[in-house]
Amino acid sequence: MIIQVFIFLFSCSAIWFVGRTEKWGRWGYVLGLCGQPFWLWVTFSNKQWGMFCLCLFYSYSWGQGIYNFWIKK
Repeated sequence: MIIQVFIFLFSCSAIWFVGRTEKWGRWGYVLGLCGQPFWLWVTFSNKQWGMFCLCLFYSYSWGQGIYNFWIKK
């Protein structure tokens, strides 16, 4: 149950932040990546391999956002 709470909090806040036009909207990528371990854990433990692969792609995508908005100049 606690994992679902973390998934809800990180995922909802990440999407909300990414949709913002202000500079602090880039925090959405950080929040999205923070939620990915919980998604990966749930999909792996329930043997939902399609969703697990999708979560890997999402992790990569959130990482791209972090690179583009935090690291790259």
